Amino acid sequence: MPVPVPASIPASFTATAGRVSNWGRWGDDDQLGTLNLIDREARRRAVASVRDGTPLALGLPLSSAEGIQLGFIEGRVNPELTMICVNSPLSPDPAWISSSEEAVSLATQCATHWDGLAHVSYGSGPDGPSLYNGWPASVVTSEGATRLGIHLVRTLVSRGVLLDLPRTKGTEILEAGYPITSDDLDEACHRAGVEIEPGDVVLVRTGQSAHLALPGRPGLGGAPPVRDLTAYTWPAPGLTVDTAEWFHQHDVAAVATDTMVLEVYPCEDESLYLPVHLLHLVEMGMTQGQNWFLDELADACAADGRYTFLLDATPLPFTNATGSPLNPVALR
Repeated sequence: MPVPVPASIPASFTATAGRVSNWGRWGDDDQLGTLNLIDREARRRAVASVRDGTPLALGLPLSSAEGIQLGFIEGRVNPELTMICVNSPLSPDPAWISSSEEAVSLATQCATHWDGLAHVSYGSGPDGPSLYNGWPASVVTSEGATRLGIHLVRTLVSRGVLLDLPRTKGTEILEAGYPITSDDLDEACHRAGVEIEPGDVVLVRTGQSAHLALPGRPGLGGAPPVRDLTAYTWPAPGLTVDTAEWFHQHDVAAVATDTMVLEVYPCEDESLYLPVHLLHLVEMGMTQGQNWFLDELADACAADGRYTFLLDATPLPFTNATGSPLNPVALR
């Protein structure tokens, strides 16, 4: 997918980047960014938010048949499972004990995943494009991310907060291309009766998962569910540049959405591609997640009015990877 090169970076974007930058905040060698905000107090708040112990999985199926990738990014393939042994005998007597096993090939960001801090770089400084905290993009090589790798995130457990935008707006799903603003996030917090605390992980629901026609989920407007990957992918509602300052001011540790791109797409400024990615990952050092399944969690939160929970969203420790698939779990 060709990406336009801006003749110049808009002054408004540069000003926002300066206001939200966390470079040096946790030291010149820091590689975790806003995940440093998840301290013991944040985890204790997470534990305190558990009431009845109900777990809800927030990950999409890792499946070739139910995969969501349309080939927009070369090599980002849906999972492929290959059996490497099927009921293979492990003893001289085949009736005694046998084993089955598989191998899986997948792109780390093909389904529900975290984007790590080595995922995106930008700029044209003397050392070339930069990653978070001033690490040069050249630290990512054919061997992977030699700095800022996702394996450095040993645990990601904190209080999760669901901001359910469709219910806040009185609809089933945000309209295609809807730009989510800071005012929208404030409105969702007010409706949920929550205050964002330092180290929280914020999950922003748009309702886009309705286009995936997942088993057991109703269709829009009571109609039978229809799987439409194009409608899921583009155009899509998402976060705007404006919200980066909101996340910075609230000291949010990480953010995830139920969309392919996370930010509003098409982008707000046609000359600046994925500006929210640049602000989150490069300037703020804030890990971001895409393709999270939030509908069942939203139903549960709406039923009892509790929008906070313990969230375990620890990535798989792929050494030197720029992202990781995961099956996040909300414990209510």
